Amino acid sequence: MKENILEIVVGAIVIILALSFVVFTVSSTGIQIKGKYINAEFGHIGGLKVGDDVVIAGIKVGEVSSNKLDRQSFLAIVELNLEEGISIPDDSIAKISSASLLGGQYVEIIPGASDIMLKDEETIYNTRDPVSITDLLGQAVFSATN
Repeated sequence: MKENILEIVVGAIVIILALSFVVFTVSSTGIQIKGKYINAEFGHIGGLKVGDDVVIAGIKVGEVSSNKLDRQSFLAIVELNLEEGISIPDDSIAKISSASLLGGQYVEIIPGASDIMLKDEETIYNTRDPVSITDLLGQAVFSATN
């Protein structure tokens, strides 16, 4: 009888540890409840990837939830998952910026002045593509030699 109680206690401890591991994993990966999804159209997204931050005025308000190619216009469609309660004016600008010289990018939203707000699944068309440091260096080197 003592062996059965010991097995039950050990089994309960293993289950508790497994559940705590699952809770920790979900909370640390940044999985969030669906908020508001809007899209942004870019000519080029550089190294932007799923999970990168979306910021307004330097404060994180969401994350990139998908990147896909529009097969008609050949533009990159970036889906942004914003926190509940965030309303974006329809004349806002979306810009891909670098977090540092070593890499890492984020989408910065510069709110416009319109009274009309984007609804779920609507698109920001006024966008700015990322600036490539290697392209800038190449232009500087080749313009200096001419």
